[in-house]
Amino acid sequence: MALDPQAQALLDMVYRIGAPRFHELDVHQARHSFEKLQFALRPLAPAVASVTDVPIPGVQGGAVLMARLYRPISAGPDDVLPIAFYFHGGGWCVGNIPSYDVLCRELANHSGAAVLSVDYRLAPEHPFPTAVEDALRAVTWSLANAALLGIDPTRFALVGDSAGGTLSAVTALQLRNANGPQAALQLLIYPCTDILSQRPSRREFASGYFLDTESLAWFFERYLPNQDDWNDWRASPINAGRFDGLPPATFILAECDPLTDDGKAYAALLGEAGVPVAVHEFEGMVHGFFSLGKYFPQAVKAVERAGDALRAALLG
Repeated sequence: MALDPQAQALLDMVYRIGAPRFHELDVHQARHSFEKLQFALRPLAPAVASVTDVPIPGVQGGAVLMARLYRPISAGPDDVLPIAFYFHGGGWCVGNIPSYDVLCRELANHSGAAVLSVDYRLAPEHPFPTAVEDALRAVTWSLANAALLGIDPTRFALVGDSAGGTLSAVTALQLRNANGPQAALQLLIYPCTDILSQRPSRREFASGYFLDTESLAWFFERYLPNQDDWNDWRASPINAGRFDGLPPATFILAECDPLTDDGKAYAALLGEAGVPVAVHEFEGMVHGFFSLGKYFPQAVKAVERAGDALRAALLG
């Protein structure tokens, strides 16, 4: 498994200049560093029909959850659109709506669907299961208020990268367990499916591939301060026990990623349970490549593939 030359060049630069890794930073520094990387290596922002900030009321007077709604450039002002809920990556500790603004615009335009980017609360200030609860709240409130958002509540998808991919998978499981509405697609981009995994990719890409073992531990310890929760299926969906009755799943994976075998294992469990599954693994890519389309041509292809999957699932 050879790194793509572009990925190798990026890693060489990062390690040559001695850029600190996540586990060497405090939370505020890590958030700033992540945002800088996203802003530096993302493509130019494409035009969309509209961008609207959406406040989602908290339960029983709780904190308002912010989200941002993107309507694709092809949409008319009165069009009722299917919707893709986007949960950003960042180990449940970093990442935000601005960092993923360009990606959500791209997905909206490629898919023809509206995209709602959810600003779920982050650890360590808000540890597990806050992000899980916020994700489900964003979906259920939005579907209940579909007319307000100009969306069709019968056509929706759950999308996310890394920690956001985990939230998408867990939200699909929660909706299934509650006999709630079912998504047309769960689009899982290098999700973390098993916190305590010992699969080969965890060892093979443990160091020198951007998301190293120490950084994973840094995220897990802040999101899951109670280690008894590390096996909870809401943190490690591979432990859910039942995988039948879930939406079709498309996986986008990076070959040189410590999480890649965990994603494949989860895809296999879904497939064995009769869930339609498609897996797209991008050779030579590292964790995090999907949103860095200015630097990685493979990211441009991956976003197009994601958009195609959403369009097929939501628009037919």
